[in-house]
Amino acid sequence: MIAGAALAALVPHAGAMCLLDRVLRWDAAGIQCEALSHLLADNPLRHGGRLHALCGIEYAMQAAALHGALLDDGRRQPAGRIATMRGVVMHTDRLDQPGPLLITATLVHREAGGLLYSFAVAAAAGPVLVEGRAAIALPKEDA
Repeated sequence: MIAGAALAALVPHAGAMCLLDRVLRWDAAGIQCEALSHLLADNPLRHGGRLHALCGIEYAMQAAALHGALLDDGRRQPAGRIATMRGVVMHTDRLDQPGPLLITATLVHREAGGLLYSFAVAAAAGPVLVEGRAAIALPKEDA
């Protein structure tokens, strides 16, 4: 199981912005993570005492970055940029619901300049809260 400092070392986020708590499973096709940070009063994405469902995209993109690092033999991934979002559906207005969040990121396509992932953020009790697809542009490597 990957969790705590080992997980944080693989994503381009630090401190409270590292939103994921542990990897539940992963393989070449995708990753499923668990998070409890949505319940914290000091979650850096919280606004007005609420954590909007739109923040689920950040959870999913961190899972995608973590998946990329695991595919790259545990090398921390450079911070990518979301190039496009498609089919994003928010089935709720907020993420701060009881219990853990389950975040799934499934690799659809990978090439040198970017990645395409489908994602879902669900409550542990079952319902999907946020889902969609994201194209991630990666920085060019120095020659």
